[in-house]
Amino acid sequence: MTPPTATAPAPAISPVLAEVVRSGFVEGRHRGSLVVLAADGSVEHALGDVVAPVFPRSSNKPMQAAAVLRAGLDLSGERLALAAASHSGEGFQIDLVRKMLSEYGLTEGDLQTPPDLPLDPVEAEQYLAAGKVRERVTMNCSGKHAAMIAACRLNGWDTATYLEQSHPLQQLVLECVERASGEQVTAVGTDGCGAPLMAISLTGLARAFRHFVLAADGTPERRVADAMRAHPEYVAGTRRPDTWLMREVPGVLSKMGAEAVQAVALPDGRALAFKIDDGAGRALGPVLARALEQLGVQGEVVARMADAPLLGGPVRVGEIRATF
Repeated sequence: MTPPTATAPAPAISPVLAEVVRSGFVEGRHRGSLVVLAADGSVEHALGDVVAPVFPRSSNKPMQAAAVLRAGLDLSGERLALAAASHSGEGFQIDLVRKMLSEYGLTEGDLQTPPDLPLDPVEAEQYLAAGKVRERVTMNCSGKHAAMIAACRLNGWDTATYLEQSHPLQQLVLECVERASGEQVTAVGTDGCGAPLMAISLTGLARAFRHFVLAADGTPERRVADAMRAHPEYVAGTRRPDTWLMREVPGVLSKMGAEAVQAVALPDGRALAFKIDDGAGRALGPVLARALEQLGVQGEVVARMADAPLLGGPVRVGEIRATF
């Protein structure tokens, strides 16, 4: 008799974090996982699997920016904020990327970002209306890449291979991710911009953001956190929730990532991180607002992020709302 074939257990189904309600009818649900850390770093609240590895996408950018500082690149202010940015492609951001490249003897041709339109839809429409085409410098990660190439030039590292996992700069990024998150990177992929993408858990991601806001003055991590909080418009853009939150709630560090990832830390060490399983960015605002409320953060900015209306023609007929 042939023994039965062993099968792996089915993965657990993530809880619903948000639902789509149209005309009083629930027409969709967004599942995911979320972790909230107390000020002492302990897990205060968890939904779903918060210890399995995920790709934090651009929520890893503060760690990447800390790596270029540890490589000896002397960035501060708006330049350091832009090194940790997923910028909107607004004029002032693109101008600073170009200036950074020039300051280190680099050109736009040195960037290995894929040519792209501005990330912000308003900027993209204006860009196309002006007859412009996709450029490497317009891609939302161009500030990070400019800083990475500058760090390579400073250290005499090969700038043609700066995106390879084995490159000295990317090995330094790996060290920074593991140091801040308190756990080992379990997988390395390739991000949308071409850079190595290090997987950690949501708990590790929240722990990393906590590490940045609590780091001692003058350390690379604290310098990155301070630059992002002082110049949030360079981290995101004038119409983006990360900017609103860091501008309007004192001491908050916030960074979103593609595929609906978000991480936030408060200045006292409380932190959160979550990921929507289906990558739906439309659920980010309501979920983030509810998680912030659980951390005791209130105010107009939280209400603004929570408001995600659905329209029927010009009329509001429903909303996307958090369910926890």
